[in-house]
Amino acid sequence: MNYIKFINMAYDATKFSYAPYSKFKVGAVVVTEDEKLYTGCNVENSSYGATVCAERTAALKAISEGYTKFKAIVIVSESKKFTYPCGICRQFLSEFMSDDAEIILHCYDNDENQMKIYKFSELLPEAFKL
Repeated sequence: MNYIKFINMAYDATKFSYAPYSKFKVGAVVVTEDEKLYTGCNVENSSYGATVCAERTAALKAISEGYTKFKAIVIVSESKKFTYPCGICRQFLSEFMSDDAEIILHCYDNDENQMKIYKFSELLPEAFKL
């Protein structure tokens, strides 16, 4: 997979974040099994529970276009630390990602490219399933 392209797309998505409360802009790219790419950013709300994370925004865009099997997701932020998906996003993504799907995290720590890649099952072992 072309990680650099996906990472750049995720950073581009942060430009559209609506984060007036936290000032924490996040971008994500979902890669479907068919190699379709969907970007997302976080959208905050003054009623914090109504906030939507970048990961779910990207996933919902893909799902609304008929793609329900993801092989990877890239997550970035303006932070100099890795930005991991929250618990809600992990559970939400478990519906659409196999245990072997990749979670790709990127950050610029001390102006150096840093990347971590996890299998989905490493970030949410024993996900709830009906």
